[in-house]
Amino acid sequence: MDLRRAIPSLAKTLACLLVTTLFMVASNAKADSLASFLADLTPVELAPGAEAFGPVSPDTKVAPVLKDGKPVAWAFLTSDFVGTTGYSGKPIHVVAAIDSDAVLTGVKLVKHSEPIILIGIPNSKMIALTEGYAGLDLKAEAATGGEAHDLDIISGATVTIMVIDDSLVRAGIKVSRLLGLGGLSPQVADGPRREVDMAQDATYDWSTLSGDGSVRRLTLDIGQINTAFAATGDARAAKRPEPGEADDTYIDMHMALVSVPSIGRSLLGDAEYENLTEWLEEGEQAILVLGRGAYSFKGSGYVRGGIFDRIQLIQGDNSVRFFDKQQRRLGDLATADSPSFTELDVFKIPADAEFDPAEPFRLQLLAQRAVGAVEKTFLTFDLGYKLPQQYLLPVAAPVIVNSDTDEAAAKTALWQRIWKDKTVEIGILGVMLLVLTGVFFFQFQATANARVFYWFRIGYLSFTLVFLGWYANAQLSVVNLLALAGSLRSGFTWDAFLMDPLVFIQWFAIAAALLFWGRGAYCGWLCPFGALQELLNKAARALKVPQWTLPWGLHERLWPLKYMIFLGLFGLSMVSMTLAETYAEVEPFKTAIILKFVREWPFVIFAVSLLVAGLFIERFYCRYLCPLGGALAIPARIRMFDWLRRYKECGSPCQTCANECPVQAIHPTGEINPNECVDCLHCQVLYQSESKCPVVIKQIKRRAKVGTTDMKMPIGQPPANHPNAKKSTVS
Repeated sequence: MDLRRAIPSLAKTLACLLVTTLFMVASNAKADSLASFLADLTPVELAPGAEAFGPVSPDTKVAPVLKDGKPVAWAFLTSDFVGTTGYSGKPIHVVAAIDSDAVLTGVKLVKHSEPIILIGIPNSKMIALTEGYAGLDLKAEAATGGEAHDLDIISGATVTIMVIDDSLVRAGIKVSRLLGLGGLSPQVADGPRREVDMAQDATYDWSTLSGDGSVRRLTLDIGQINTAFAATGDARAAKRPEPGEADDTYIDMHMALVSVPSIGRSLLGDAEYENLTEWLEEGEQAILVLGRGAYSFKGSGYVRGGIFDRIQLIQGDNSVRFFDKQQRRLGDLATADSPSFTELDVFKIPADAEFDPAEPFRLQLLAQRAVGAVEKTFLTFDLGYKLPQQYLLPVAAPVIVNSDTDEAAAKTALWQRIWKDKTVEIGILGVMLLVLTGVFFFQFQATANARVFYWFRIGYLSFTLVFLGWYANAQLSVVNLLALAGSLRSGFTWDAFLMDPLVFIQWFAIAAALLFWGRGAYCGWLCPFGALQELLNKAARALKVPQWTLPWGLHERLWPLKYMIFLGLFGLSMVSMTLAETYAEVEPFKTAIILKFVREWPFVIFAVSLLVAGLFIERFYCRYLCPLGGALAIPARIRMFDWLRRYKECGSPCQTCANECPVQAIHPTGEINPNECVDCLHCQVLYQSESKCPVVIKQIKRRAKVGTTDMKMPIGQPPANHPNAKKSTVS
């Protein structure tokens, strides 16, 4: 293949794909605000007969919807009022409008990042369901705590639908109260506030607890559930009744607030209650849910998705869904007279859920029935709970807190909880870093056996790709650096960077590695996309795919591209961080690693094209286009040590290392360019090779002649008085 023709053609193809991808991203990149979303909507979509939108009020974050110059409804963005997030960890943005009678006049799903929808469920189906909330009476929802309507579920997207429902109802009620629509007004607490008496720790038997309301119960039999599904009018559900006798138990579910000392010690026992208090952080509460019968309140979906989608806790306008890391199984109850249960689970209520244990709440059960091969229909049932008065103390006056201090404490508690939840992942990353550090400090010994080191590197890169990349999504990005620079300009805080412990730890490790080894410690070993490129290239070589070696002059002139891209992104971040994040899509990391290629076609083709180029030119993207690599290479110039051993013959006359360097980081004159080196240590393998390194081969031949004394010298290190000897100490 003619390399002179192939390289320009490849460059043009990649450039076209990059421009297409960035154009697509730029066209969709907007700030997530009500004003930005209203620009793409017409007034009539939110209110019949409306003609215009008024300005968004900076105080209320609401915009009037005008007809004949007068407001007929008020538009709002759900994410401005509630922080409920979906599977993606990001809000599902919905724009809705409310009229003066507190009725939703129009609803539009404007933006989401839900992976469920990306992998199969049509977005049109989600849009249609969301728009179906038009006509919802928020007065009735406020009076019933959000239970005045039927929840319509799409099979396979249960949690996403629940998030949309929760966001719309809670945000709508808040806006109605804020504006006084439909006669609703801001909630005012009736009577003195109450709090839990944590000093009470007396224990009781099951009969006492269930009798005084400390344990509440919801029971449904087969006949009741079949009648309920038949009453929905869905003929498909009626044709598939639950098997069994009418009076057989469908579900017998009990609930208790076990973070209350007396209730917790009674049901769990002293030892298990102490374990519970150690598990709970400050401000967190816990409920015990017990179940038996044909239907499970847990199901099996949490095993795949990590979230319990059959139950949710609701208190006022707030709701809590439980994840697998917020759940613990209980072996048995401490009360001798309690019935037996098949499911005994403790669920943690996060401190940021705005849950008040002294106020009434309910546990909502989602009962489902298959009506087709993959389609299901759903009903909801409520188990109400109110803590008995004997566990409460009156509070004479409200405690005034410093909002800034309280907010800082909440953020600290949040990232500490995240770190605690990721203890296993943090431990694995720690071992990875420890092993890599050992390899670098003892690289001469690590590279002594070429075959062993080759397979060690293959294994390490595979683990980096699978664990750090596809499992933990801990791929670093130039966006991290741009965000850090922006934070330093606007007022630096640790909170935002501590939210992702694996990324945070990697950046600290990189900062240390830059002093010792340069950028190669990350680029060559810990970058998932770099690992993916190298592993694919290894496979290509095994399949005899031809490898292209660029002429040194062209190769050297392509190096600066990544620095130019980084500086361009850095300059954009000074003007607009949003714009910089948009054009940072030059990194294919999000497509190939985070979303695992499940994305719009321009992004996928761009990422795949880079990987295809890497089949012929190893680490093509790393060498010439990676802005993160360019950014790390700049401070890497301050590294204090030079670990890679070299002979004086390297480069003149020997070119073995230069010819075999996977990324062409060795000059023809023998010097290693630390800005381009990825510390793969292949040159250190060659440094000791008895079959490839001319210096080592010459040493072996000489020692065979001079006798046993020199034969005891280690291979790859000539005797001190040898003319080829070169000091290889750390400088």
